[in-house]
Amino acid sequence: MGGVSDATPSPLPSADRPDVAVRLRAALLAADFTADGLLELLGAPAYAALARSETVPALRATRGDTPLEVLTRLFLLQEPAPRARVADVLPVAECLDSGWLLPAGGDEVAATVDVRPYGGPDGEDWFIVSDLGCAVGGAGGIGSRHEGVVLGVGGASTTLAGITVRTPVASALDLGTGSGIQALHAAQHATRVTATDLNPRALHITGLTLALSGAPAADLREGSLFEPLPDDDTYDLIVSNPPFVISPGARLTYRDGGMSGDDLCRSLVQGAGERLNVGGFAQFLANWQHVEGEDWQDRIRSWVPRGCDAWIVQREVQDITQYAELWLRDAGDHRGDQAEYQTRYDAWLDEFEARKVKAVGFGWITLRRTDAVEPSLTVEEWPHPVEQPLGDTVRAHFERLDYLRGRDDAALLEDRFRLAAEVVQEQVGLPGAEDPEHVVLRQNRGMRRATKVDTVGAGFAGVCDGSLSAGRILDAIAQLIGEDPVRLRDRTPAQIRVLVEQGFLEPGA
Repeated sequence: MGGVSDATPSPLPSADRPDVAVRLRAALLAADFTADGLLELLGAPAYAALARSETVPALRATRGDTPLEVLTRLFLLQEPAPRARVADVLPVAECLDSGWLLPAGGDEVAATVDVRPYGGPDGEDWFIVSDLGCAVGGAGGIGSRHEGVVLGVGGASTTLAGITVRTPVASALDLGTGSGIQALHAAQHATRVTATDLNPRALHITGLTLALSGAPAADLREGSLFEPLPDDDTYDLIVSNPPFVISPGARLTYRDGGMSGDDLCRSLVQGAGERLNVGGFAQFLANWQHVEGEDWQDRIRSWVPRGCDAWIVQREVQDITQYAELWLRDAGDHRGDQAEYQTRYDAWLDEFEARKVKAVGFGWITLRRTDAVEPSLTVEEWPHPVEQPLGDTVRAHFERLDYLRGRDDAALLEDRFRLAAEVVQEQVGLPGAEDPEHVVLRQNRGMRRATKVDTVGAGFAGVCDGSLSAGRILDAIAQLIGEDPVRLRDRTPAQIRVLVEQGFLEPGA
């Protein structure tokens, strides 16, 4: 992996040799150079260390001469290998001719790109191509500071892939495709995939990722955000892990958007509405500013385009010093000249102070085009652990919004509900007390939410098995606790709506 370098990235393999990609893929699979194969070879500790940019455990685990060890050192750890040994595993002549390999002095060959095995959601064996030193990023910083460097799979990439709704669609758009992981996922359930990026190197690498993974080719378009798309093109799914970092200047293309503050994320969200087909989803990762004297939720709400429901989840907030340090380390600046590091740090803080930014939020933004007269906007903070993948949870959230929007309280009480799977009840109170101070319902799936309910809400949820209407259940509860059933029917629908919206109760017989 070496140190951080400013050198121009190496030449890329040819994108015009699909025959070589097919043969290379077959050879990699034959050697079990897959996510499962790597885990078995390296063991869990060394495999996890790669995500932290620590390669020593993996190097120790690949001292042998098996095909899998040779390929791991060659493509993932950037260790040259004897040509004769590689020829036993790969079609060396074709790989040299098409640029996947290059001579490395003596009788050795080296890889021109990182190739990282990646397991698809249904057990697919995929390969993510990226620039050398960038397949296993982490706290140690990227392998190159060249502005056009293309990174491999990171935590943000897998987070977005996990929250994306995976229903079959006619068309999908991956904005800022990078190494192509989102386009690769989309190709499994979209008839047509379009991928854009400002960086032509990223588009080239996306093409390699798709080819080496055995996926259909995408329509690759160079340009910023929606600019390279025909004016009348619309999509059923739009995804983007954009260059969302709020930084002083556009230093690194993969992360720095080059616009002021969080304007790039705002432009992305605002522009998505007119590009979505009705019923379509747009899903993004984003950063947003917490500005002095301004409610951050109001800031994000103002981004949502007309005709779209939105679900915005803030997962993390960092003060401006934490944020600056995170991205300075990401670029490897902490390993360089300390005076230069301090100058860069000052520049970040100057930029934030000039805009009165006190913190930066990170989270997920999901839009769904409905053209509803009164769209639903849910903005919340949820820093707690969730269960990935969340795509089905996201889709179900919007389906529940549709259900609630179409029912007044009278209709709600006529419907039947079921308690969602793996919801448990917790009672909190002093030991020996006759009644609990409060009751908490907790999900063990999806968002893993917890919500306080009163004794009526807890009793109602506990007997919801789809056999009785909500109104009949409330009448029975009223009789049990000696309350007027009319009053109970009047005051309980609001609580039922919250339980449905948050996924504790599922409507339907």
